[in-house]
Amino acid sequence: YRTQTHPQEQFIYQHNPCFTKSTARGTIKEKPGFNAGEDAAALRKAIEGIGTTEKTLIDILTQRSNAQRQLICKAYQDATGRTLCDALEGDTHGHFEDILVALITPHPKFDCQEFIQAIKGAGTNESILIELFASRSNHQIKAMCDAYLAETGRALIHDLKSEVSGDFEKTLLILAEGKRDESTNVDVAKAKEDAKILYEAGEKNWGTEESKFIDILCHRSVPQLRQTLVEYKSLSGKTLQESIEREMSGRLEEILVAIVKCVKSVPAYLAERLYKSMKGASTTESTLTRIIVSRSEVDLQDIKAEYKKLFGTSLYSDIEVRSIK
Repeated sequence: YRTQTHPQEQFIYQHNPCFTKSTARGTIKEKPGFNAGEDAAALRKAIEGIGTTEKTLIDILTQRSNAQRQLICKAYQDATGRTLCDALEGDTHGHFEDILVALITPHPKFDCQEFIQAIKGAGTNESILIELFASRSNHQIKAMCDAYLAETGRALIHDLKSEVSGDFEKTLLILAEGKRDESTNVDVAKAKEDAKILYEAGEKNWGTEESKFIDILCHRSVPQLRQTLVEYKSLSGKTLQESIEREMSGRLEEILVAIVKCVKSVPAYLAERLYKSMKGASTTESTLTRIIVSRSEVDLQDIKAEYKKLFGTSLYSDIEVRSIK
């Protein structure tokens, strides 16, 4: 069954870098026969009727692509004079409200808002910063920075500098530039050379030259780094992750380990983040919302598969169990 992209939807894809077509590895696809006006009317009825009809909100907002949701938002505001975001915030509450608002937010703006939450208030949530900058592509990071500038009138990197320090700051700032090499070519000789540099900067000698780890892990392409991991294990007898964990500590260790994990598999890294968010007495709903919404059109199918492989249970069933609790 072939579907045609709505003309306005096609315009969004062509003229706004915030949007990309849903990929085959996402769980949310574009809805065939999509009609923004009909969806907006159904949402209005669900919200303005006696008692909000949650099922309608869920059915519509979880079965449309993000680009389609933006057209629904426009149609809703044209029809009511009120933004859909304001309507949802007025008629839903708690974590349910959070995930619905996340679903109607353009992806770069959503990442931007997560960044703002991470640096908001007295303390900085470094784990969110690590996840955002270690797992996002150059394009996603640049789009987040553009959204931050539009939202605040300030450069993201400028505000990031005031929140972190030391080698952790240096690592984050390099990643925030969004300038990682994107070549798909692998230079085996270069990988051997980098592996040797890393070995001599850490395991081989007394003291660790953190700058060597930061430079290589933040600048080399993902395919190149994958080969470097192989060469490092061959040279040292240990994985690079093991060496980082032995030689470093604190936030620098955390971010470099996160980069290594993302080089090997972003879906596996995010699956682990999801698992840890549900482990223990309480669930970190904000982590569940951020990962599931932001990856729903990217690689959530792969995250689900990695979750099952790593933890022997389905992501769906674990979320269901946590929801009951």
